[in-house]
Amino acid sequence: MRFAIVLLFVTASLPAAEPPGDWAYRPVGRPAVPKLAAHPVDAFLREKLQSAKLDFAPPASKAVLLRRVTFDLTGLPPTPDEFSAFLKDDSATAYETVVDRLLASPQFGERVATWWLDLARFAETDGFKADDFRPAAWRYRDYVIASFNADKPYDRFVREQIAGDELYPNDPAALVATGFLRHYPDEFNAVNLEQRRQEILNDITDTTAAAFLGITLACAKCHDHKTDPVAQDDYYRMQAFFAGMWPTNVSLQTPEQRAAHDAKLAAWEAKTTDLRRQMAELEAPIREKGAKKERSRFDNDYAKLIDIPFAERTPWQKQIAAMVERQVFSARKFSPTQMKGDAKTKWEALAKQLAEHAKDKPADPPTAMAMTDVGRDVPVHHLLKRGNWRHKGEEVDPGFITSIDRRVAEPKPTAATPGRRAELANWIACPENPLTARVMVNRIWQHVFGRGLVETASDFGLTGEKPTHPELLDWLANDFTAHDWKIKRVYKLLVTSQAYRQSSNPGNRMLLESDPENKWLGRSPRKRLDGESLRDAMLAASGLLNRAGGGPSVYPELPAEMKGAGGWKVSDKAEDRNRRSVYVVVKRNLRYPLFALFDAPDRNETCARRFATTTAPQSLMLVNDTLVLGFAKEFAARVRTEAGEDRTKQRDRVFLRALARPPTDAERAATDRFLSNHPGTSDDAIVDLCHAMLNLNEFLYID
Repeated sequence: MRFAIVLLFVTASLPAAEPPGDWAYRPVGRPAVPKLAAHPVDAFLREKLQSAKLDFAPPASKAVLLRRVTFDLTGLPPTPDEFSAFLKDDSATAYETVVDRLLASPQFGERVATWWLDLARFAETDGFKADDFRPAAWRYRDYVIASFNADKPYDRFVREQIAGDELYPNDPAALVATGFLRHYPDEFNAVNLEQRRQEILNDITDTTAAAFLGITLACAKCHDHKTDPVAQDDYYRMQAFFAGMWPTNVSLQTPEQRAAHDAKLAAWEAKTTDLRRQMAELEAPIREKGAKKERSRFDNDYAKLIDIPFAERTPWQKQIAAMVERQVFSARKFSPTQMKGDAKTKWEALAKQLAEHAKDKPADPPTAMAMTDVGRDVPVHHLLKRGNWRHKGEEVDPGFITSIDRRVAEPKPTAATPGRRAELANWIACPENPLTARVMVNRIWQHVFGRGLVETASDFGLTGEKPTHPELLDWLANDFTAHDWKIKRVYKLLVTSQAYRQSSNPGNRMLLESDPENKWLGRSPRKRLDGESLRDAMLAASGLLNRAGGGPSVYPELPAEMKGAGGWKVSDKAEDRNRRSVYVVVKRNLRYPLFALFDAPDRNETCARRFATTTAPQSLMLVNDTLVLGFAKEFAARVRTEAGEDRTKQRDRVFLRALARPPTDAERAATDRFLSNHPGTSDDAIVDLCHAMLNLNEFLYID
């Protein structure tokens, strides 16, 4: 009660000029572009700057601009050849040509995918204590990369991830896309299965609302939202769209491939029927013993569900029984070491005979983690009193957030599903939805400028930050939907603005004093490389970077102290270990140390923005870690190969490779003194110089 009184007082005290707390729920406006610049982004920004008698900073140098835009759009530094070509091109279209090249490169999707995977809480393990691997999870990561590279319209991107199986059932990519709904952490060996089911539903609901709508819907789980126009009913109506969830692994074979595979498998099964039957009989006592023990962990009301034929189970029973079966059936794992005496001897002889037919057995078909529904009929869904799964309230049907849309949801069932998620996907991806386009253009703005027009990118509510430039946000959202939701167009629009191309040095003390946090963008923001881009930059400088795209994740080296329990088996080939960071395995209970140190999230929940910390261990790692020292040695070897034994050429090559620019006169003199006075060999001196370059702020930051 006290909180409500304080809230009313605070709300009543807000200055009239500030937008109301529910600004994001109102229809997107169509503001006119101020006549202050040719570029619409600059026009809106300049309007606010000039109201304070300020303006943009001077333009950045070509070298700085090239490094900035190359990192922002690809996550990689420019090559010396790209640097040379850009500096020589004096045409009016030189910069736009660079932007078009970067947007068309496969590295664009790899870069942009990183922040989307943060939102989707993408990971390749379950989390919790067991943290089991999800072998096919990487296909969702490749789907995201491919979607951004193809410039897939964002409304299609949204629909595929929420309801690809319902809307595009014949498109394998759309089935892979539903993996978005599968990336929840999951304690699969839990025994309280109703609680587990509800926690999964909560995660899916909360993540969908945060990622696509930018709202803290989870705050309405236990009661009406304290600050935003979202009722508790809204939360459970939204959740009802997912009540029929049925995690599945879908085959990615074509009908022809599937037919050929099934025919080959049937032939193998016919040849080996008797062998497999005899082996199964020998294994049965061991397998059943494990299953019986696992089954005993469950309450009998859960355990008995697996005795009911699948077709006779209710939708709710199918969901819960599947959770029981995963544990009971996995406990039937068998190892010949568990056998003794004649049984073991006979089993081994049979196994040897079966192995002779291995060449006839087809490989398992490629699959992907996906989500569908348990059937056309789904479990009844309830509002939960105080959010407690034990205290069910009234039944609820699927429905939209009423402060946005009071229409009744009318799902259209498919042959196998209720059509609920398709209804939700179409509502979220509708141009008239006031949140979807605003949220996405704000996320792109955050990626380009380091901070969104709405700083709280997944909280467009009263407790979040208000937009610094609300008219610009609405103009961008309108432009986004009017041009077929094309993401690359938004990126190009932002990076071709004067605001983006200005220097990070304001050249005006008044600007620093008036806007110390740079919310008006009167200078370019400096941004530190995230852990993935830092590793990629070091690989690129050293010449080790493997740009091969797609496929199963890679496992780079770990520090010695992490190679025991909880670690991973390192990829056998060095070239695999040196692939881009977006392809490094994502293990919830063991983040790659370099990424964790430089603020990568653990992917247990959706992450809208990484916050750059500055800590002593970061510096200590860059100075002392064997990984970084190894990069420095490879960097030096590359420089010697490219520049020969000429110290001057070596020095200049180091600067060009590390910083994407030549050294200044002062830097040439200081570097020459360092190399001349180095106590070690000539090779040692170049290694130390390369190592120092990898530790420079200029290497770690985008200016």
